[in-house]
Amino acid sequence: MIVGRGAAASKTALLLAEDGERVRMISRTGGGPDHPLIDKVAADATDTDRLTELTEGADTLFTTAAPPYHRWPEQFPILSASLLSAVRRTEAAYVMLGNLYAYGPVSGPITPDFPLAATGPKGRSRARAWEEAAASGVKVTEVRAAQFYGAGAVSVFSLMVQRQVMEGRLALVPQELDVPHSYSGIGDTARTLVAASRNEQAYGRAWHVPTSTLSVRELAGRLADLAGAPKPRMEEMAERDLTLLAFTEPFWAEMHEVLTKPGHPFVIDYSETEKILGVSATPVNDVLREVI
Repeated sequence: MIVGRGAAASKTALLLAEDGERVRMISRTGGGPDHPLIDKVAADATDTDRLTELTEGADTLFTTAAPPYHRWPEQFPILSASLLSAVRRTEAAYVMLGNLYAYGPVSGPITPDFPLAATGPKGRSRARAWEEAAASGVKVTEVRAAQFYGAGAVSVFSLMVQRQVMEGRLALVPQELDVPHSYSGIGDTARTLVAASRNEQAYGRAWHVPTSTLSVRELAGRLADLAGAPKPRMEEMAERDLTLLAFTEPFWAEMHEVLTKPGHPFVIDYSETEKILGVSATPVNDVLREVI
């Protein structure tokens, strides 16, 4: 069973269904990909009794869900507690999709055993979700992804760079343009979730999705070349820009916490995922061709 309906959830569901497994997808809207083996159900995952009822009989519960970005500190604990209660009651294995916020502003390459030292509210929300699940006694693992890119991704790159570059427009980016950064493809994220669910060695610890590491300017340049678009025009957004935008939309206020240290690459080590789970990063150009 999968809680969520975004790109990573949908790709995971399709991978499982294509292997002949029956999948139930849970989301508030009941959305998801069409496939004879995928059953889509509209439900609120914070309704623990309903979630437990839907989880009964499932071998594994995957969660890719998250509250609205600016509501994480208030709503993530409620969602996480409901999910954990459901797997406790049903004894399903539990596979969590996480991200890198829980580490806080550290220097890489980051390995999955780095301490979860975030002090900001979003990072601590992520850290607590894993810490509580890991201490609960359930069969659990977490797959941590870097910034998403690829078909269906929702990220700084997809929202603020991708379309602008393909249309030849100026891209304003809340990220240093020439500092290396790790990016996780949607397909690689789904493949890591599936591989972790099927490997007994995966449980009890976290794993990193295989990534490609390059600057946002380099990634934008690759996209432009493949799409036949003009050379990207890009500018870095200043802290003042984010502060002013925060008056118009809560999302922008949240960006301050997750900006990396100036001049510091944000790079992860995923060698154990390759060695033990058998998942490698898809070449960048192949991921970008899917976007185009």
